[in-house]
Amino acid sequence: MVKTRSAFSSVFSSALLLLAVVSPFFAIGCTRKNTGRNVEASAREVVIWTYDSFNSEWGPGTEVSKRFLGQTGITIKWRSHGDAGSMLSRLLLEGKSADADVILGIDQNYAERALSSDLLEAYKPVGADGIAGELIIDETFHLIPFDYSYFAIVYDSEKIPNPPQRLEDLTDSAYTKKIILMDPRTSSPGFGFLTWTKTVYGDGWKDYWRRLSPSILTIAEGWDTGYGLFTSGEAPLVLSYTTSPGYHLEYEETERYKAALFNDGHVLQVEVAGLLRNAKNKEDAKKFLDFMLSPSFQEVIPLTNWMYPVIDIPLPASFRINPKSDKPLNHPAQLTQPEINEWAALMSGR
Repeated sequence: MVKTRSAFSSVFSSALLLLAVVSPFFAIGCTRKNTGRNVEASAREVVIWTYDSFNSEWGPGTEVSKRFLGQTGITIKWRSHGDAGSMLSRLLLEGKSADADVILGIDQNYAERALSSDLLEAYKPVGADGIAGELIIDETFHLIPFDYSYFAIVYDSEKIPNPPQRLEDLTDSAYTKKIILMDPRTSSPGFGFLTWTKTVYGDGWKDYWRRLSPSILTIAEGWDTGYGLFTSGEAPLVLSYTTSPGYHLEYEETERYKAALFNDGHVLQVEVAGLLRNAKNKEDAKKFLDFMLSPSFQEVIPLTNWMYPVIDIPLPASFRINPKSDKPLNHPAQLTQPEINEWAALMSGR
C-alpha cells in the first residue's frame, strides 16, 4: 500500500525521562496500589523487525503499539531496517542470532528466500480463515498476509496531463529523466516492478530496460526516498501503488496525484509477517500475530500504510480515488538471482 512516507523526528519527553531516573519505583508503586499485586516480573514485550516507513511517526507502528498494549499488556519493540529487501538480507545474515520475534513487511517476491532459510516457524493465527484465498502465499502459514495493494506508476497530473497507459509508454522520449524507480535488490516495490516488466515482456525484459533507461531520473534505494523525491517535485512520475492517491486526498485534500492504469495489468503485492523459530518471546509473538488479523489492527492499515486490509472491513472514503485494474497480475513471473545481477549490470552503465 501506499504509503506516503515522509521523514519525521520522534521527540521523547525529558520530564518523563527525569521521573524514570529519579523515581525508578514509581511505576511499580502505582501498579501495587491499583492492582494490589506485587509486580515481580519484567514487562512483557515482543520484538518486531519491519521496514522504516511502517514505524515512522506517520506509519502504523505507533497506533498498532498503543492498541496492542491496551488489549494485551504487551509492549512492542520495533526495529526498523530500511526497506523490505534490506531487512530480509539482515535477517539471513544474522540467522538464528537475530534479535527478533517477528519479521513484518516482506512480500511474496521474497517468500522463497525467507522460507528456505528455515528461520521461520509455522503458525496459523486466530482470524486466518478470514483472509481472502488469493492473498495466501504460504498455506503452511510460515508467512502470514497482513495487507496488499498493486504496484503502479503514480503521476503529477498538473505536469503530466496525458498519463502513460502501458509500460511501453514509459520509454517515450516525452518522459526523459522524469521517472523515479527503486532498486530491486533493496526495495520490495523495486523488485515488484522488475517482475512486472518480466511478466509483460518475458525474455525481452532486458531490452525493455534498455529502452526505459533514458526515462529514469534515479533509482532510489527504497520507497521512502523515491516517493519523497517525487513529492518534492524532483520528477513527475514515480513507482508506487494504486492506493497512493488516497493519501493525498485524505491528508492534503487534493486529487492532483493519480495512479496510471495500464493495459498491461498491475502486479499484486502481498505483505506478510512471520514468526521467528528462535523467538525469545514466542508466546507473546503469537498473540501479536493473532492481533494482526483482528479488526483493531487491520483498520489502522488503510490510513497509515496505505494498503488494503486482508480481512473484510469498511474502507475510508478517501479510497474512492484509488483505481482498480481489470487485469490484476496475481501470479507474476519469478526472478532469479542471476537475472537480478543482469539488471544491475544493465543499470550500472546508465
